[in-house]
Amino acid sequence: MAGSRPRSIEAGALSPENQNTGSAATIPTPAGGARREYPEGMKVRPAAVSGLFYPRDPVELAGTVAALLAAADPAAPPAPRALVAPHAGYVYSGPIAASAFRQAEPLVGRVRRVVLLGPSHYVPLDGLALPSAEAFSTPLGAVPLDRRAMAEAARLPGVTIDDAAHAREHSLEVELPFLQRLLGEFELVPFAVGEASAAGVAAVLERLADEETL
Repeated sequence: MAGSRPRSIEAGALSPENQNTGSAATIPTPAGGARREYPEGMKVRPAAVSGLFYPRDPVELAGTVAALLAAADPAAPPAPRALVAPHAGYVYSGPIAASAFRQAEPLVGRVRRVVLLGPSHYVPLDGLALPSAEAFSTPLGAVPLDRRAMAEAARLPGVTIDDAAHAREHSLEVELPFLQRLLGEFELVPFAVGEASAAGVAAVLERLADEETL
């Protein structure tokens, strides 16, 4: 594709031993939930579209998401292994997104990790891009990234790191408040997806799939 290619993940860049191990700072998790301790200076990707695609105020956002989920049809068996949800502003696609996420209700308490894939709208990509961040933030709190799983995925062809692809991207961010409200605490593996083959995407999903992953 036209435009600069994202750089490949350097060896060991995502390995646990290279994570920040400085003093701890407290970052709130979803409204009403527990608070987690994170190392001081942790690299957090801030919310980019709060106040645009969804409410910026955490109380209003929590109430909006709760109301959308409550209005959606209850989950029907079997419990899903994957979900497809729209990523427009909540005023446009919130009810449809909620109807998808409500189906994951039977997985509450069972899922510890979410692999999230969304199209890259602003940066041309070949393959899939991970961020170098250690957490993604929304008004409901910070979601930690699963660095071990990211390091595992980074070994696959076509997986790169490109923070520019994630900086303004809304396709992943708008899904997080639903997941935060529904699942509470979980770890995230976020991929911005560009020109990627079905086989390449399948290889990533197969590498990360287990009984505790959505």
